[in-house]
Amino acid sequence: MTAMPDPRPRGFASDNYAGIHPEVLAAIADADQGHAVAYGGDAHTARLREVLARHLGGPVDVFPVFNGTGANVTALQSMLPRWGAVVTAATAHINVDEQGAPERIGGMKLLTVPTDDGKLTPGLIDREAWGWGDEHRAQPLVVSITQSTELGTVYTPDEIRAITDHAHGLGMRVHVDGARLANAAAALDLPLRAFTRDAGVDVLSLGGTKNGAMLAEAVVVLNPEASAGLTYLRKLNMQLSSKMRFLSAQLVALFDGDLYLRNARHANAMARRLRAGVEAGLADGSVSGVRFTRETQANGVFAVLPPGVADRLRTDFRFYDWDESTGEVRWMCSFDTTEEDVDSFVEAIARETSSRGLAAASGR
Repeated sequence: MTAMPDPRPRGFASDNYAGIHPEVLAAIADADQGHAVAYGGDAHTARLREVLARHLGGPVDVFPVFNGTGANVTALQSMLPRWGAVVTAATAHINVDEQGAPERIGGMKLLTVPTDDGKLTPGLIDREAWGWGDEHRAQPLVVSITQSTELGTVYTPDEIRAITDHAHGLGMRVHVDGARLANAAAALDLPLRAFTRDAGVDVLSLGGTKNGAMLAEAVVVLNPEASAGLTYLRKLNMQLSSKMRFLSAQLVALFDGDLYLRNARHANAMARRLRAGVEAGLADGSVSGVRFTRETQANGVFAVLPPGVADRLRTDFRFYDWDESTGEVRWMCSFDTTEEDVDSFVEAIARETSSRGLAAASGR
């Protein structure tokens, strides 16, 4: 079979653009031995429960699924009655990147709150956490936070504990969208349990795809009293894999050892290298007109470029606009981003933002 590589250099659009880590790919091949009980009755899924119980500090119910949207919708459905609502940041993936799936498939109301850094606080939650008993208002019963956030920021354990204490005091439960949970663990240099179970989180969507898996996420229940019906909801939402061993094997490969951390640490380090390279260029004058808009805590870098520069850079490097109204762009690094990728991109930014580059562009 002839390989079909993309002729353009690897870019910075998304950690979903990366391939499968070789150790994960090997785990899939290793799982492809003979017959195994379907729908989760296999040894790999049993092993996954053991691995995650060790990471998360106690017994867990684990439900592997195909993708992050499926994990989030299914998890939140299990936490809510039909009349329930979710308080979340306006920038949360469940609000801006899941095509209405929480509302249309999950049947829930999202109550969104604007934030400066993608992170909720007890005070921000209170903007929408009200109206219990009012038959005219969807009942706010779950808080959903993203770790690390869509803006590349990371909650500390104390920040999450403040949210869970506040939410539980209001009779609400707390869900974490952990599509990039490994990046948060790497940034905080803490075990997963420190900012999940130990911080009072009830239900977790555990990500693998953005960190080297092919298609593997999981709903992980830390507090059984906060979730019901996942056995049925997973099937109802078309997230039940018959050959589940191949999903579970990927997550075991990531989390049984330290692969999840190795991958995330590398992605985070490449984001820091990218930001540092541009900052050095701003300092020595080789880069001009670039302004960073967010802290770089995980594997994302957010910046505003001079007019027209983003489109010129995208002829060779893929990346997305984050806010077209302000010119803000997002650069994401992944487990397979190389130093050469980063340095080539920094050189291109310098070239396109130099006075010569800007002058040449204005004359086109």
